[in-house]
Amino acid sequence: MKEFVIYLIKNLVDQPDEVKVDVFEGEQTVVIEVRVAEGDTARVIGRQGNTIKALRTLATTVASRFSKKIRLELVE
Repeated sequence: MKEFVIYLIKNLVDQPDEVKVDVFEGEQTVVIEVRVAEGDTARVIGRQGNTIKALRTLATTVASRFSKKIRLELVE
């Protein structure tokens, strides 16, 4: 799951080396915190939040295959 999120985010941003992803796993819930360079935050969020919503939808779909719930958070 972590590698999938890293792949998606790195292909969106201008500075892929600055992408950091932390994963915190519980019994049924996985929390993924994503950190990007300051200038790339707007690129990940997108207009009206559409890009981050799409990323969350993809992550939720993949997590449901593993019977997990997921929260994708963009940390500044």
